[in-house]
Amino acid sequence: MTGRVEGKVAFITGAARGQGRAHAVRLAQEGADIIAVDVCKKLDTVDLIAASTPEDLAETAGLVKNTGARIFTAEVDVRDYDALKAAVDAGVEEFGKLDIIVANAGIGNGGQTLDKTSERDWTEMIDINLAGVWKTVKAAVPHLIAAGNGGSIILTSSVGGIKAYPHCGHYVAAKHGVVGLMKTFAVELGPQNIRVNSVHPTNVNTPLFMNDGTMKLFRPDLENPGPDDIKVVGEFMHTLPIGWVEPEDIANAVLFLASDEARYITGVQLPVDGGSCLK
Repeated sequence: MTGRVEGKVAFITGAARGQGRAHAVRLAQEGADIIAVDVCKKLDTVDLIAASTPEDLAETAGLVKNTGARIFTAEVDVRDYDALKAAVDAGVEEFGKLDIIVANAGIGNGGQTLDKTSERDWTEMIDINLAGVWKTVKAAVPHLIAAGNGGSIILTSSVGGIKAYPHCGHYVAAKHGVVGLMKTFAVELGPQNIRVNSVHPTNVNTPLFMNDGTMKLFRPDLENPGPDDIKVVGEFMHTLPIGWVEPEDIANAVLFLASDEARYITGVQLPVDGGSCLK
């Protein structure tokens, strides 16, 4: 099956690499033009994960263009509503419309128990992973409403938006909050035939997971743990014999929710988790 989102335009945040890049490429492969934004710089509280760069976003653009699709890019921080709105408005002016919103941008920071989490880490986490999702939809959804053709909005949550994990309570709180946003948007936008759903990935093979901080969090017993060392912990987290999934696995779920195959699916939490939610 090809052309599952043929002729549609998708707005994707956090698109420079990882899951956001996979979403952009997968939707483009199926016929969508892409409006892609990413902050492309180091953030104050994110010390152990290398920052996305303008070169990363340019690489995403090249991959999208290689599919034959068009792409508009901008360097935008999702905490900045005015910049988000300016970017999506410019993209819609170039492509003529908007059909799909993928609020994907997010960070990982900290690693402390909640009682020891700093206010700085908490604030940046909530501002980006929760408020940034709200601002993304707020900036883009007027285009869906004005067109009157319905649309699909997909919010990136996490398995941590369904159940709790230690040492990342601020992340868990933000991702649970995304579910509240999803359900409320689904109720409020349903009369305009706009569907809103969330995806809930487990560990994903991206820089947000594959970094020294996460590896040491998973294996504090080792001085310099690597992917093979954390795989055994990842396998314990799932019912399937996997340590993590690939970003393309999440992109396939996003594609399904964006397509007309999911035309009557709204308000749903879709785990892509290898059975993690069963444990």
